[in-house]
Amino acid sequence: MGRVEDLDRLYALLDRLEERVGGKRRLGDCTGHMDWPERGVYFFFAPDERREDGDNLRLTRVGTHAVSAGSSTSMWNRLRAHRGNNRGTFEGAGNHRGSVFRKRVGEAIIARDGLQDVYPQWGEGSSADREVRLKEVGLERRVSDYIGDLPFIWVRVDDPPGPDSDRAYLERNAIALASNYWRDPVDPRTGHWLGNHSGVATIRRSGLWNSDHVDEEYDPAFLDRLAEKVPETTPP
Repeated sequence: MGRVEDLDRLYALLDRLEERVGGKRRLGDCTGHMDWPERGVYFFFAPDERREDGDNLRLTRVGTHAVSAGSSTSMWNRLRAHRGNNRGTFEGAGNHRGSVFRKRVGEAIIARDGLQDVYPQWGEGSSADREVRLKEVGLERRVSDYIGDLPFIWVRVDDPPGPDSDRAYLERNAIALASNYWRDPVDPRTGHWLGNHSGVATIRRSGLWNSDHVDEEYDPAFLDRLAEKVPETTPP
């Protein structure tokens, strides 16, 4: 089969996942009190964009966690880093230095709205002092609003951490399949997609909030592996 047919199958599997978990969720509505799988792969969709056939929201980011040997990061821990904080001094904000997803969304907002002079230290370093973070709260909250509004689903893949895990395999190939990087575009992003303002060429050209794996070939067999995991996924 060709790429279009494989994409159709991917979206059909995502539809089955959506039924398994009881519908797409918004990250802004989620908490750690929900019964999340310890490990898995998650799929974010653009809330206001559809595939060319008009039937499905378009995939906009694929992610996982614990792909380094010995890592103890859970799926919810990674999702929480993307979501941001629900309480405390930085309530409604977050820490983009702990989430590349947040960092890239913030960069695109800065570029689109001409905020370079307002947030000159955005993305610098792996940590920042309290004063810098307080200056960035406004943008962090805008990032939380954007990511928190993205519908998403997930698949349970509870295998040991490591670069050869099923999670890494599924993430890598789903990204490679959905990516339009240097390819004839399938389901191209609309002109108002925020990622079009990203300074990262792989994001702009792939149509995804991903940079890794967007320029790789995919293994069609990953769809069979994903199909095996769908029945193992349950509502949170």
